[in-house]
Order: sequence, then structure tokens, then C-alpha cells
Amino acid sequence: MKRTPNVALIGIMLAALVLIAVVAYTAWTRLATPENAVTAESVGFTAAVKIGGPFALTNHFGEKVTDETYQGRFLFVYFGYGYCPDICPTELANMAATLDAMGDASAAVQPLFITVDPERDTSEFLSEYVAQFHPNFVGLTGTTAEIASVAKSYRVFYRKAESDEASEYLMDHSGFVYLMGPDGAFLTMFRGGTNPESVAKTIAAYIQKRKSGA
Repeated sequence: MKRTPNVALIGIMLAALVLIAVVAYTAWTRLATPENAVTAESVGFTAAVKIGGPFALTNHFGEKVTDETYQGRFLFVYFGYGYCPDICPTELANMAATLDAMGDASAAVQPLFITVDPERDTSEFLSEYVAQFHPNFVGLTGTTAEIASVAKSYRVFYRKAESDEASEYLMDHSGFVYLMGPDGAFLTMFRGGTNPESVAKTIAAYIQKRKSGA
């Protein structure tokens, strides 16, 4: 017996596909537009919420460093982990593209990758990992307590996501990229996936503002 197509169901499916396409196109357009930086201010976040603070960690050369090590430079900070399969590498690549887009102005910026998985992300591991993205990247690790402390000061969420089906665990974590001033004060943060050219323009504006003394 020949079935009669369910016209109503087909119509609903087509409408859903059109809606998905429109949402995807809108999201792509917003990310691809350099003028639309997704910053803390644009999502209603203000500096009234305390972000950042003193820290003591170990860089990918095995050296002990603190927040004072980088005073005088803008800090471009991302929290993630080296065994991340997709999101972290993508974000670090975007950060590298941001620095490249800034040209010589990037000399005022120190990009930092702070691990939320210190058990696996040792200094030796990070030395090879961060070098894959940009020569100026510095990878930071530490004890479990040290990582917990710096993550808390930046209001970063993270936790181990273990599965009985996987041989390796993953880490759930928040995905903002932070911009800190030369004095260590929080300036703004960018949502993950924000267009690198847009981020570069925003950081350059902060650098210019500092130069002009505004």
C-alpha cells in the first residue's frame, strides 16, 4: 500500500531547517564583523565585579612567576587545558591571530595560557604545546591549590568530567579571554569565538588610550 506523504510534518521540518539556517547565518555574520567585539561591556558585565589579582605560578620554562612578573604589559589571558580536543586550540589560534592582526602594537601585550589541568599540563608539556600557536605565548601551570586560587580570582569555572567510556578525562571550563591592564587591573573580557580582528581593534584602543594618558 502506497503511503501518502505527511504534508504538515514536511512543512514543519522545512520551517525548522530554515530557522536553523537563519540563526547560523546571523551568528556567523556577528562573528565575522570586525566592528562587533563581544566584550564584557557589550554583554552587560562591568568592572564593578572583581576580576584578577595576585598569583604565583610556574611558566613553561619551569620558572616561578607572579603577577608582578608581567607588570607594565597588557595581559591577554585564557584558561584551558592542553588535552582539550577542540575549543581550547581554536581559542588559542584566535588569540594568535589577534596578535598578528595587531602588528607591532602586540609588543605591549603578553598572552598567557593558564591551565586548569595541572595534573597533565606540566611545564615540559606546555613548552611544546604553546609553541604551536605563537612564539610569544607563555604557558602557566602550578599546584592544584595555585591553579584553584588564580581561577577563583578570575572567576573561572572548571571541573574534571570523567567518563567510564573514555580512557582520558576531559575538563569542563568557562571560555572567556581576559584583558588586564599594565597595572594588573581588569579591563574587559571577550566571549570565546569573537572575531580576532575585532579583538585586536579593542585591545589597540586600550593601548592607545594608555599612551595618550586618557
